[in-house]
Amino acid sequence: MKKLLTGNEAIARGAYEAGVVYASAYPGTPSTEILENVATYKEDIIAEWANNEKVALEAVIGASMAGGRSLAAMKHVGVNVAADPLFTVAYTGVYGGLVLVTADEPGQHSSQNEQDNRNYAKSAKIPMLEPADAQESKDMTKLAFELSEKYDTPVLLRTTTRVCHSKAIVECNDREEKEIIPYKKDINKYVTVPAIARKLRVKVEERQKKLLEFSNTTELNFFEWNDKKIGVIASGVCYSYAKEVFGNSASYLKIGFSQPLPTEKIREFCSKVEKVYVIEENDPYIEEQVKILGLKCFGKDVFPPYGEMLPEVIRKSVFGETLPTVQYDEKEVVNRPPTLCAGCPHRGFYYELGKKKNVLVSGDIGCYSLAFAEPYNCTDQNICMGASISVGHGAQKVFNKAENNKMRVVSCLGDSTFFHTGINSLINVAYNKSNTVNVILDNRITGMTGHQENPGSGYTLQGEKTEELNIEAVVRALGFKNVVVINPNDLKAVKNSIEWALSLDEPSVIITRWPCVLKKFSPEDKEEFKNLFTDKYSVDKEKCIGCRACIRTGCPAISFDKETKKSTIDYNACVGCSVCSQVCPTKAIGKVEA
Repeated sequence: MKKLLTGNEAIARGAYEAGVVYASAYPGTPSTEILENVATYKEDIIAEWANNEKVALEAVIGASMAGGRSLAAMKHVGVNVAADPLFTVAYTGVYGGLVLVTADEPGQHSSQNEQDNRNYAKSAKIPMLEPADAQESKDMTKLAFELSEKYDTPVLLRTTTRVCHSKAIVECNDREEKEIIPYKKDINKYVTVPAIARKLRVKVEERQKKLLEFSNTTELNFFEWNDKKIGVIASGVCYSYAKEVFGNSASYLKIGFSQPLPTEKIREFCSKVEKVYVIEENDPYIEEQVKILGLKCFGKDVFPPYGEMLPEVIRKSVFGETLPTVQYDEKEVVNRPPTLCAGCPHRGFYYELGKKKNVLVSGDIGCYSLAFAEPYNCTDQNICMGASISVGHGAQKVFNKAENNKMRVVSCLGDSTFFHTGINSLINVAYNKSNTVNVILDNRITGMTGHQENPGSGYTLQGEKTEELNIEAVVRALGFKNVVVINPNDLKAVKNSIEWALSLDEPSVIITRWPCVLKKFSPEDKEEFKNLFTDKYSVDKEKCIGCRACIRTGCPAISFDKETKKSTIDYNACVGCSVCSQVCPTKAIGKVEA
C-alpha cells in the first residue's frame, strides 16, 4: 500500500508499524504533526501531550521500562528541556524499544536558535539515524526500535524542517504487534546511584564499540559511485540537495546512521575520490570526524556555518553562481511581517501595556512574542519557554537594589507555556518575595503550534474529556494573594488591572481569559463565553476623523485609505472583539446590525 505522506506523517506511520504502544510529546514546530498523526491510531497507541518535553521523555522511559515500545517527539530546543533524563537513560538502557525524535530547524523559520542536535547523540553516546525523505523517515523509525532493543539503548531519530514537511510517496505495511516485555525489577539497571551508574558507564563504552561496527557495515551508510573527481559526504536532506547540484558528476557517501560515524567507510571513500566536500547544515559534525581521521576535505571553509544548505547555497559556494530565476523589482514587494490575528485576545492587553512607561516587559515563547513589534513595541526579551517570569524576577531584584531606579517588571506568558515550565518560575517568585507583575495570557489552547490541547483545555490529545486545570486555583495554591482574572477585550478592565498590580509592592498575577479566535470551541467554551465572536463592527465614515487610533491596535481587519483618510473594517475578517470600538475617540466604530 502506497500513501502520499509528509516526513512527520511517515514517522507516525513507522511508529505504528513498529508496534509502538505509547507516545508522548510537547508540540513544537517542526515536530508537532508527529504526535497528532500518532494519535489517529487510537486502537493501538496511547498518544498524549505532556506539559513539557522533560515530562514527555520521562513518561516514555517509564513505558519502555514497563516493556512497551515507546516514542517521544519534540523540536530541537525541546531536547534542551529533556536533556536531564536523556543522558541518564543513555546509561540505563531500555526494555521496550525507545526512540526520541528531534526535529531540528536550520534556517530558524520559527525558533529562537538553530542548534544542531546531532551533538546530543554524540554527547550522550547513543545511536542516531538521519532520514533524507518521507520513505526513509518511516523505514528508519521502524529500524530505530529494532536497534534500540538489540543494543539496549535509546535511539535518536534526527530530522529537519524540510524532511518533516515535504511530501513523498511512501510504501506502507501492516502493523507488527510486539508483545509487551514482562516487567522485572532490576536495580542494577535502573537505579542510578553512583555505585551502579559507574558500572553502567562502562557498558556505554562497550556499546559504542558494537555500534561503531554496525555503522561501518550497515547499508544505511552507503557509497554511490559516479565520477570520482568530486566526492560528497552528506546525511539527511543535504544528500538530496547535493544530488540536485552535482548529479552524476560526483560520487557520494550517504550517511543514514550517523552516531557513531562510519570511520572505515569514510576512509575508504576519501581514498577513492580526488576532492571531498562535506555538506551539512549548521555544525561541522561530520567534517570534524573526517579531519580527526587525518583526511583532507572541504566543509565550513566553503559552505556557510548556519542556515539551510539549499541547492542554490551549494551552487553559489562551489561554483560562485546560481541558476537563473525570474527577475522582479524587489522594491515592489510589500513587507508583510507576522501579526496577531484579527480578534486575538492578546491584542487588547498589549495595547494597554504598551502605553506604560518605565516598565520592562519580560516575554516568552508564543504568539504573544509578536508584541515586540509595531504597533505595540512592548516586549523587551524572550529567552526560552517559561523563562519570562524567572528572568523578570531577577531583573526586578536588581532594579529594586539600584538607587534612583523605579523600573518595574511585567512578565508575560501563555497558558500552555505556564504549564510547560512557567509554574516553576512562578514558585520562585512567591518563594523569594518578588514584586513583579506576572501575566498569564490564557487563550484556552496551545495557539502558536496549531491549537493543541493542554492541561487547561479540558481535553486530551485523543479527544477524551479530562479534568481542566484551573489556573487561578493553581496560582493561589502557590501562595499568591493578589490575583485577578479579566477579559482582555475589555480595555478598561485591562488598564485597571495593570495599574492595580503596579501599585503593589508584592507579587501579583493577572490572568487574561478569552479563547483564541482560531480555536475549535468546546461546548464548555461556548457556555462560558457568551456571544463568542458573533458580532461584527464597521466604520461610520461620517464620524471617522482619520486619527488612526483604530489602526494602532494592530488589527489586520482594519485598513486605512490614504486618499479618503478614513478607516475601513473588513467584514469577513472582523470577529467582533470590540477593541477598535473602545479606542475610537469619536465613536465612529459600532456594531453592524444583524
